[in-house]
Amino acid sequence: MLYWWSKFVLLGPLLRLFCRPTIEGLANVPERGGAILASNHLAVVDSFLLPLMVPRRITFMAKREYFTQPGLLGRFKKIFFTGVGQVPVDRSGGNAAQEAMATAIRLLREDKLLGIYPEGTRSPDGRLYKGKTGVARMTLEADVTVVPVAMIGTDRVNPIGSRMWRPYKVHIKIGEPLDFTRYQGMAGDRFIERSMTDEIMYALMELSGQTYVDMYAASVKERAAKAAAAKPAQPPADIPHAKVS
Repeated sequence: MLYWWSKFVLLGPLLRLFCRPTIEGLANVPERGGAILASNHLAVVDSFLLPLMVPRRITFMAKREYFTQPGLLGRFKKIFFTGVGQVPVDRSGGNAAQEAMATAIRLLREDKLLGIYPEGTRSPDGRLYKGKTGVARMTLEADVTVVPVAMIGTDRVNPIGSRMWRPYKVHIKIGEPLDFTRYQGMAGDRFIERSMTDEIMYALMELSGQTYVDMYAASVKERAAKAAAAKPAQPPADIPHAKVS
């Protein structure tokens, strides 16, 4: 109930006013059954605009921290993110990654439409980065279709580090479903999963027009953070004293 209320009453009108979103290729989204919408990821607002423009309910997997913050604000966030169709997952690695994978496969087998960002995190600079192979594993294990989605302009609405959304026209392009039935039964083969993921990323590059970088976005962000931490602090500039006569 809260999902549809947020879409049509709470956030929807505001997003339509701010972003004037348009969409093409909507007919490529399956009307029923499990499927993956594999999208590029430029901004937090991606997860709000895509559900706004797709009639069918979309479920996203969100980091668990959105649901576990203490206090009144934390309670509100939990209600909000649950209401807009997000499912909490632990992204700390190891067993957590396996649990997240199992959750995604379960949702797909329950005929959910699952929103996935193969890059694993937002692009740090607007370029398209190497995809993680989890999306391929989900596809093969759940035997579902992958539909590529390009979000265009959302980084202008919600730049990294910004606290407020800004007015800017957004366009969403949905490509034709990708057929991976030729790989059925090959889940767990890392070469097959890498090939599938690269095919998905190529489709996203074609749709979005982004420059592709053959590196993981998370690694780029980590390097930038280390470089910033290692940079020596600039000494304060000398302040000239007033001359006393």
